[in-house]
Amino acid sequence: MPRIGMNPSRGISLDFEPARTTVAVLVYAPHNAGYFENRMDVTKMTLQSILANTEEPFDLLVFDNGSSPEMVKYLQALYDNGSIDYLHLSKSNIGKLNALNMIFNMAPGEIVAYCDDDVFHLPGWLGKHLEIIDTFPNVGAVTGFYIRERVALSSESTLAFANQPDVEAERGLLMPRKWEEEYLINTGRTWERYESEVAGIEDVIVKYRGLEAWVSAHHFQMVTSKKVMQKILSEMLPGGWTDRVMGRMIEMDDLMDAKGYLRFCTREQTIRLMGNAISDEIAQIAQKSGLTVNPANTGKKSRGLMNRLAQEKWIRYILQGTVNRIYRWLNN
Repeated sequence: MPRIGMNPSRGISLDFEPARTTVAVLVYAPHNAGYFENRMDVTKMTLQSILANTEEPFDLLVFDNGSSPEMVKYLQALYDNGSIDYLHLSKSNIGKLNALNMIFNMAPGEIVAYCDDDVFHLPGWLGKHLEIIDTFPNVGAVTGFYIRERVALSSESTLAFANQPDVEAERGLLMPRKWEEEYLINTGRTWERYESEVAGIEDVIVKYRGLEAWVSAHHFQMVTSKKVMQKILSEMLPGGWTDRVMGRMIEMDDLMDAKGYLRFCTREQTIRLMGNAISDEIAQIAQKSGLTVNPANTGKKSRGLMNRLAQEKWIRYILQGTVNRIYRWLNN
């Protein structure tokens, strides 16, 4: 085969070095109806909060998991203007676990700050996470939104650490009531359901080398070592792939805990879960960061017959089943 000249890149060394931290966001918005009606605004808020409120050096990696052309166009524009450093566009939804596996293998940084596309990052969030990683031993994951239920899930190694002689621990019902209310609003839970989930669970705050953290972590947002997650995901995916679209996230958390890695939450709230719509409160928080957004117009709840019928469990079961079938049909 003929060759004209020599590749000019030969013998040239890179003058580029990636940041220690790769901030990675998994995006999925297949359309703008039903559950995803406000997803574009929520995703924009996620990315804008990262760009506005991250003080430490970072590279931004976005993995789009088969979103609508509108979302892809928006992400492409952010890549073109330099806001996104690495943009991966998947033609179809390859499932969350497969996407995570690709993200943690693509990320150039030794630390990966991962989140779903519905997380608002408060000012100074990354530094607070890194402080825990750099202070506590054998850290597996640090999150920024405390969830009491998670104390009893995937936390055995961390609770054992709390009993070490060089660790101070405070136990009790320590979670601010406001945080509980925020959690209920963002996850659509009732107080009755929440109370049943956290019954008998105590909050635990540990203090190590002068730094405090909650014993609790989750998987929709976490700052973690890339090597730790690569080890866990390779064990979960021995063949490198799964045919499941969702699920196995608790298994991922449990495996991290079983391997002895510690799982914490920042002492102060450093991120907020938005869910699938932007609330008035999140809109106000965004404005303090210089971001402009309109909260979702969810409307007032009707007190009519249809609303009362929808509160019946058996009717809700049928309606939810219908919604699920329509969703699968639309996304087949």
